[in-house]
Amino acid sequence: MQLVSGKSAAGGGLRERKKRATRAALAEAAVRLAAEHGVEKVTVEAISAAAGVSVRTFFNYFDTRDDAFVAIDTDVRVRIRRSVLDAPAALSPLDALREAIGAELAEAEQRHELWRLHARVLRTSPHLLVRSLSAHMADETELAEAVAERIRAGSGPSRGVPAATAASAIASDPAAPAASDEERRAALDLYPRLLAAVATTAVRVSLEHWCARQEERSFADVFRETFSLLAAGLPAPPVR
Repeated sequence: MQLVSGKSAAGGGLRERKKRATRAALAEAAVRLAAEHGVEKVTVEAISAAAGVSVRTFFNYFDTRDDAFVAIDTDVRVRIRRSVLDAPAALSPLDALREAIGAELAEAEQRHELWRLHARVLRTSPHLLVRSLSAHMADETELAEAVAERIRAGSGPSRGVPAATAASAIASDPAAPAASDEERRAALDLYPRLLAAVATTAVRVSLEHWCARQEERSFADVFRETFSLLAAGLPAPPVR
């Protein structure tokens, strides 16, 4: 979920929607140009022209050219976290994550070509792959923090400062340095970290599996089956 989502352009005021749409257009133009010509041959000028904006506008959205290839939709993070926290109490943490992520991936079947191009660009550009993995870890940390917060909310008050809030407590102190992603992960318990990692891996595998078998099943069916297998404890399939 690292490409800017077209869905994010649907909310907020007109100005905010236009800004998100422009950022998404720049990210898409960067990926398509890189897939066709190679990352090193793509310039900021070319990306801007393909998106129909000026170079000056490009730098209103990205600090460097490479940022456009690894664009992160922060709105998606916020929506998923909110959905996890607002999900019905009867849902397990895994089911809450499934529903939250599934809502964001509802357009995957329409955007699968771009997702595949993005994956190809990253595979052929090691320095971008490293940046993408770092961003992926940040996404995973936020998912884990949302799971931890949901668990705390359902288990009543606990003594002392909950482990998952240690990093955020440090960050809220103006005199303290901001907690790094590594510090935030270290503050989390094992279960939320593992669940977030499994869920993000399940998303990747679902997309890859569906892309290879688009004529057989819808992405929604593959996604649901993947999380059903996780919920069942990954039982061995029957012998055919």
